[in-house]
Parts: sequence; C-alpha cells; structure tokens
Amino acid sequence: MTAPAWRLSTAPASPTALEQVDAWWRAANYLSIGQIYLQENPLLREPLEPEHLKRRLLGHWGTTPGLNFVYGHLGRVIREREQRALFVMGPGHGGPSGVACAWLEGTYTERFPDIEQSERGMQRLFRQFSFPGGIPSHAAPETPGSINEGGELGYSLAHAYGAALDDPELLVACVIGDGEAETGPLAGSWHANKLLNPVADGVVLPILHLNGWKIANPTLLARIPEHELLELMRGYGHDPILVTVGGDDDTAGSHRRFAAALDDALDRIAAIKADAAAGTLTARPAWPMLVLRSPKGWTCPKEVDGQAIEGTWRAHQVPLEEVREDEEHRRLLEEWLRSYRPDELFDERGAPRELVTAAAPSGDLRMSATPVANGGVLRQPLSLAALRGSAHEVDPARRGASSTGSTAVLGAWLAEVLRDNPETFRLFGPDETASNRLAPAVYEVTDKQWNAVALPGDEHLSPTGRVIEVLSEHLCQGLLEGYLLTGRHGLFTTYEAFAHIVDSMLNQHAKWLESAMHVPWREPISGLNYLLSSHVWRQDHNGFSHQDPGFIDVALNKSAEVVRVYLPFDANTLLATTDHCLRSTGTINVIVAGKQPQPQWLTLDEAAEHCERGLGVLPWAGTETDERPADAVLAAAGDVPTLEALAAASLLREAVPELSLRVVNVVDLGRLQQEEHHPHGLPDAEYDRFFTADKPVVFAYHGYPWTIHRLTYRRSGHDQLHVHGFLERGTTTTPFDMVMMNGLDRYTLAIDVIDRAGFAQSHAEARQSFSAARDRAKAYTREHGIDIPEVADWEWPA
Repeated sequence: MTAPAWRLSTAPASPTALEQVDAWWRAANYLSIGQIYLQENPLLREPLEPEHLKRRLLGHWGTTPGLNFVYGHLGRVIREREQRALFVMGPGHGGPSGVACAWLEGTYTERFPDIEQSERGMQRLFRQFSFPGGIPSHAAPETPGSINEGGELGYSLAHAYGAALDDPELLVACVIGDGEAETGPLAGSWHANKLLNPVADGVVLPILHLNGWKIANPTLLARIPEHELLELMRGYGHDPILVTVGGDDDTAGSHRRFAAALDDALDRIAAIKADAAAGTLTARPAWPMLVLRSPKGWTCPKEVDGQAIEGTWRAHQVPLEEVREDEEHRRLLEEWLRSYRPDELFDERGAPRELVTAAAPSGDLRMSATPVANGGVLRQPLSLAALRGSAHEVDPARRGASSTGSTAVLGAWLAEVLRDNPETFRLFGPDETASNRLAPAVYEVTDKQWNAVALPGDEHLSPTGRVIEVLSEHLCQGLLEGYLLTGRHGLFTTYEAFAHIVDSMLNQHAKWLESAMHVPWREPISGLNYLLSSHVWRQDHNGFSHQDPGFIDVALNKSAEVVRVYLPFDANTLLATTDHCLRSTGTINVIVAGKQPQPQWLTLDEAAEHCERGLGVLPWAGTETDERPADAVLAAAGDVPTLEALAAASLLREAVPELSLRVVNVVDLGRLQQEEHHPHGLPDAEYDRFFTADKPVVFAYHGYPWTIHRLTYRRSGHDQLHVHGFLERGTTTTPFDMVMMNGLDRYTLAIDVIDRAGFAQSHAEARQSFSAARDRAKAYTREHGIDIPEVADWEWPA
C-alpha cells in the first residue's frame, strides 16, 4: 500500500472548503431524509403529496445528521492530506448516512449501477431503503465502506482497533454513539489503545458523539459534568478535544470549530507518528480523540404538535410520523426538506453539483471505496507450514499407547504459522494462550503485544508481539473481527464455558457473513476461527461454573451456510482441522479440543483423510466383518467421548465376543445433517452406510445430547439413536467422575450397547460386571480423591 506521510496541516480550513463541506452535509441530510420518507418526487419538482410518501416509515434520523457532519469533514482532511482512512459507524441506526455518503462519493453507483447519480437513481435510492426487496435500515454489508453492522451496539471501537493492527498508514475514524458508549463491550474497548504499536499499527481516532438521548432516555455520558467526562477519557489514556456544534450557534461557526478540532487531532497524530518513526517516543502516547456534542436530530423541525423534537429523544427515529394522513405534518416535512436548498445541491439531472463534491476525496481515498472496507479484495492466503513437521507420531500397531496434549501439538504448528505470516496472522485470547497449552511454543517465536508499562519479571511482553491477550472476550473477538474484515487472518482461543460471553457477537458476525454472501462486490473474508479448550469434560478442577458445552448450540442456531463445528479427537485430527479452518473463507469455525494429555489414535495421514471425510469408521476399534454385519454402532464426537467410546468397545470385545460392533467417529457435526440442510450434509444413503438404517446407535457426544437428535431427526434410523452427553451435572471432581455423573462413561456406554443390541439376557453377567466396575470407580474417587488406576492407566489393548 502506498504510504501517506501523516501530513501536518499547513493552514486552517478555508472558508471555501468549509462552504463545500456544508454543501456536502446538507446534501447528505437531504438524501438521508429522502430515504426515510420518499418513494417518488425525489427532488421536490412538485408539491409533496401523500402518494409521494412511503406507507411504512422506518429508519433513524436522530444520529444521522451528526454522522453526515463528521463524514463531510473527514472527507476534507482526507483529500487535503491524502490520508488513507476507514470510517467505522458505531451508531448503526444511522444507516441512511452511510448510504447517502456512499452515493454522493459515487461509490454506490459503482457498486449498484442501477442506482445512478440522477433523479431516477435518487428515487431508487430512496425507495429501496427499509422497503421489501430493498436494503436494511442499518449500515450493513450492502453499504459500501461499512465493516460494522451496528444493529447491536458496542463493537465499533473494537472493530476499529482490529482494523488498525498491522496497517501503519491507516487512520480509522470511529464514531461512537453515546448510547453505545454505555455498553460493556464498548467500555472495555477503550483499553485497546494500550495494545497498538505506534510504529507498526495504524491509528484509531475515536469520535464520541454526544447527542444526549437514546430511544427514550438520556445518555449517561451526556449528563455527567464536563470535567468528569474529560477526566474519564484521559483516564482511558486519551487526549480529548471537546467540540460543541449546533444549538443556537450559527452553522458556519459549527463548521469552523469542528474543522479546527479535527485538524488539531490529526496534527497531534502526525506528530506522534513522526516521533515513533524516529524512535524518540519515551512513553506510551496519549492519542487524541474528539468529543462532539450536537443536538439529537439536528436540523429537523424544532417542534411538532406542540412538542419539542430537535434536541430531544423524539428525534431518535422518525420525527414526523403522520405525513400521509396529516397535511400539517406533510407541510413540515416539505419545509424541512427544502431547508437544505436542494436546487443548490443537485443539478437538473439530479446529480450532485461540484459544490457538494469539491471537498471530497476521489478513488480509493473515498471512505466508501477504500479496499480496507472490503477485506476480501486484500486477503492473501496464509503461508501454512506442512503439518508433518508438527504431527504427533502414532504407531498403528499400538494406538493410544502415547499420550500428549493436543493443543500443545497445535501450538508448535501455530508457532510456525506466526513465524511465516508476520503481518497477517494473529492469536487473540483472554489471558489463556499459556493456560490452553499453545505456549510455550508460540512464545518462542513471538510475544504478547503490549504498550503499557512493563515491569521486571514480566514475560513475553513486547510492542511488536503477534499474540493479543486482554481479559475481555468481547474485545478479543471485536479485534479479531476488525482484523478479518480488513483482509487478515486469526484465531481466537478461549475456555469453552466462557465463549458464551460472545454469543451475541457470533450471532451478529454470522448475520454479516450471510448477508455479505449475497452482495456480489463483497469478496469473502477469512473464516472467524474459535478454538475452545479447557472444555466441559476437563474442567473437573474449576467446577460447575466452568462446565458448559452450549456454545456449540449457539453456533448451530445460525445459518448452515456460514457455521461449522468441529470436534477433533486427538492431536493429529486437531492439526488437520485447524489447517482446514485457517484456509477457509466466509465461515465461522468452532473447534473444540482438550488441552490435557490424552491417548493419541490416528497417524497424520489417517487424520487428514478422516477430517476430509468429516466422519468415518474406525475399523481397528470395531469387530464387524463382511461376514458379520454390525449388530450395533458405537459412535462418538469429541475427544473425551471418543476415549470413553473406545474403552467401551474394548470392554465389549472381551466380554461379548459374539457382538459385531461398528465404531464411528464424527469430527464435523455438519455431516450429520441432510445435504439439503447443510453444505457438508450427507445424503441419506451415505449416512445409512455409516450408521445403518435399522441397528441401534449408541452415541457418545461432547455436548448436550439433544443437539445430535436435532441434527439427525429426519434420518431413517433416528428412533434407534441413543445419545449420551452432558446433562448439566457437574462439580469439582475427578475427570472420570465427571463422565460418570453424566452417563458418558465407558461402563454406561457398554451396558447401553448390550441392552440396545439385544444381549442383555445372554450376557447378564457381563452387564453386571460393568455396573460393579462403575460403582468401584465411583467409590475409589470418594476415598482417594483420584480416579481408579484401571481407568486412569487404561490403554487400548495391543
């Protein structure tokens, strides 16, 4: 990317430039109101009539004029300084603004040629907004320049900081609504300024937009004393610049004050960047930020039906609601629209006049056209090391004889990925990289990025680390999303139970991806990859609060087009799965894998083949032959469930030799669904080849049992499917006691196979011996506090 010089301003904004910015602002406001209200007569060539107006008035005006104001002023400084910039719109309800500004810059017409810059194009622009078959009311994937949907507030600043990582020439201007600023994710995101490197990363310019109101309530930050607000921002490590616009002041004064504040902020940034490049920074800089006070619904009617509108909560959505039915409301709307003097802004064809666009940037410097906001066009595949160099050696003649932590093996490979992709791949996590056993390997090639104070005794902290750790799952995921949406790659590692903290973020990102699939000019971005470790079955030391596999279910509620869930059951299947996920685009990939030492089962070649299929028979574990088709299927998904299923198979081989048993392992849960319901789904005939159409299937599953029933309920053999999984029974106890509490242990599985396959009477003694062994194991934990040796030291028979 070509580098601007983070230029200093040479003079205050000229009156001519500010007149041009004002014209932009008026034009963007006019277009924004038109989107909410008009379906015909876009340029008011004739008096406004009811048939010109939409029947359903949807959208949000309150934050929109402030967004248009900021966007216009940013356009001026981008043009003058030739500064690459990305605009992150925190108040996603200001969707009309994003669309209006993209249309004025010409990008909207480039992306959607039928919405040309003409009267006809303007009418189409207006009609499509919040209209069946049109576009949403929020900023969305359909909005050029947007990476932040904003329908659920709180993630804009984290996205902005993620976008700035590893792009030292990029300015990310992030408008934060004062309602959004009350959310927990946003409050945590202020701390991201301690993570960015002034040399290697870009700069985020937070613009806290205080217009005073949410839907029907005042906002906290707009109502605290000004000194308290500024102290709060300074406490977060910023150098705040306060600007008040609107109100009783003249418009020209508002433009002058904001232009001066914006130039001041960018000059301070340029000075910090220059000092950082010269190596003369002696401490973490206090980056500037803007605090912008403007009236809610600025420039709309001040009063309607005797009630104040501008500057109040009543301007939040649609200030005039009865414009089709009420002649006075319609008169006020027309007066409001004409107050922007559209004849000065649009020519006879309906295109923006030069006065409107003169101060705006061109080409890729337009914030609506920057490639950074369409990260798929910048994305380059990762350089991924061969798995063989990190694979765990497994002897097929002695399966399970060796033991290791799967995530430790993965960590060695990820260290190579970090080494080979020093500017496009990062690990994110809430203080758990070491806990989840990806360290020490990754810290042999990189550190944790850190620009706060470092003390003697600190380990693996550096301004240029490739690992970002902060104890906020919201911030970790927000940074990763911003990094992915601007064309890079990453992996988010966290404890399984606490992935629930970002349930809603997964929802929003999944909706973004699904919508983006239908926007032709959006190129696919890298997959959002979760590695959930310290999982439900090995949180025996932390107890019930840490035992929850339900994030899988949250993911599976989303569109099958974008969500994938993988349960690798040893180190080599984890390597193969992660390799696949890091190559993926347009998906959310949830990988669940334990960190504790476990028996290892498959060679790398076997693991790669198994993961490519997504599921498969483990022929060495079962007893079926061509001559003796399976009497029952013992299936498993997940590392601990697979261990217990294999132990159960071993018990059955010895105690019930007459039983013909098939053992199946599932890595990709999507394979259980039918092909018409999931891109990875199996045709019914192929599913039956694995699970049979009429034989009992005992399924040991990592999560809640009903999840497997939900995925397979249409399969022909569903009535014969019996799932064992987590039953919401947990505590601080031993690993084997955990599986016994939930009926997932080897003895319970073996008994269930005997019963379902019809061997209960003929092998009552074996059944009784398994029950007795289970009782012994439980009693042993109560007496000794550890698992019984016959379980703890169990190995697959050679």
